[in-house]
Amino acid sequence: MSAIEQFLVTGVFAFILTFVRIGTAAMIMPGIGDSFVSTKIRLHIALGLTVVLAPLAQPHLPSPMPGTFMLFFLIGMEFIIGLFIGTIARIFMTALDTAGMVISFSSSLSNAQLFNPGLAAQGSLVGAFLSITGVVILFAANLHHLIIMGLVESYEMFPIGALPDTGSMAELMARAVSSSFSIGVKIGAPFLVLTLLVYVGMGVLSRVMPQVQVFLLALPLQILLALTTMTFVLSSMYFYWMREFEQAMVFFLSGG
Repeated sequence: MSAIEQFLVTGVFAFILTFVRIGTAAMIMPGIGDSFVSTKIRLHIALGLTVVLAPLAQPHLPSPMPGTFMLFFLIGMEFIIGLFIGTIARIFMTALDTAGMVISFSSSLSNAQLFNPGLAAQGSLVGAFLSITGVVILFAANLHHLIIMGLVESYEMFPIGALPDTGSMAELMARAVSSSFSIGVKIGAPFLVLTLLVYVGMGVLSRVMPQVQVFLLALPLQILLALTTMTFVLSSMYFYWMREFEQAMVFFLSGG
């Protein structure tokens, strides 16, 4: 019986608890957990990560194996922690959608709605473009490694069997939402300045030449200037987002 119990503790028990935390995070994390990724593919990735990371989580497991009630309690806690980590990563990914919405409003393209597969909902045209391209950059720059490292380090932040500090988790979530929104607005800042200059110019033009139909000129001019500006600042926008995403993930997933 001791050999069987040892196998359950070191093998099956470790795999189940590790899979619950990692699998939950993988189902909603950016890239892997997007709606356009098949559920079977997400499941296979979660199983693969669990096989690799289970030996690292094994020293953090309680021994001996707890009873049935305590086991379900641990599974529930692991689910909550995995959901929290995946949500944090997803929140910082939505900074691109926020930036796309700001750019769309600034360029008079806010009425052009498109299905955003990253959010599984309707979104702005520019936001969908930035979100899909951001997923490609996420994997091309190996930023997804930060999320995997955060899952490994989460066993130090959130030990198995210990009740997580809900107050700190709520504070981290609020700070993540605030930081993500700030990043999105900063990315769209050039377009806000451009729109302000266009409106000021159109206001001056309407006072100087009242017979000119300002609104007929403003809309195509805004779109043209926004697209021209995007061709010059698109790479800088992604570089800035990559840097902020990396810093944010290192900060939040290492406990701040």
